Amino acid sequence: MSQTISTLVNLREMILRGEVEPGERLLELVLVKRLSVSRTPIRAALSRLAEEGLLKKMNGGGYAVRKFTVRDVEDAIEARGSLEGMAARLTAERGVSLAALGEIKQTLDQFDQLLLKTDLTDEDVAHYFDLNALYHQQLIMLTGSFVIDHALQRINALPFAAPNAFVMAQSELGKAWKVFFVAQEQHRGIVEAIENREGARAEALAQEHARLSLSTLKTALQTKAALQQIPGLKLVYTSD
Repeated sequence: MSQTISTLVNLREMILRGEVEPGERLLELVLVKRLSVSRTPIRAALSRLAEEGLLKKMNGGGYAVRKFTVRDVEDAIEARGSLEGMAARLTAERGVSLAALGEIKQTLDQFDQLLLKTDLTDEDVAHYFDLNALYHQQLIMLTGSFVIDHALQRINALPFAAPNAFVMAQSELGKAWKVFFVAQEQHRGIVEAIENREGARAEALAQEHARLSLSTLKTALQTKAALQQIPGLKLVYTSD
């Protein structure tokens, strides 16, 4: 791993862990000492994190950690749902190869096998996490659209907006299987709608699927242990 990439990863994790307060200004010289690197990779990391939305550029130069509100989180999830819905609709309307459908159906089958038991362990939740990431990646790949993929990457760079943002919190809320079961029904429904060339239905299901995260967010905001499982939520003012 290059020094530039490792600096980016370390700085991002430092921000997400809450080691830097929202609104706090990041000074290059302080970061040079803290991360033991030169100013060049620090500048590159700051610029990249600003593009991702975690930092904002200050008047007069420099960067500060961005403050988010609960409404910002809600907007990000809604935006992801709209783009994923658009992707599902376009795929259904344009058609997709049997081979590509076969791959995402294999992922659906793995979900089904995992959810055969209702008492999920931490390992099961971690497995669901991996499968969920794969499913959403495959769903976007079905469109073959660089534009949609690029736009989603920008939104998912906000850690609380990504499809997996609330997965690990489910284990703390004590109802993981129920939520995962509903999500899997939606996963399968989206693929069936795409296969049947039902664009409007595919879009509606994908948007509704994203809204599961909004439901989990509302519950998680009342549970401290769950909040700690949601990446980046330390940057969010939950009292807003």
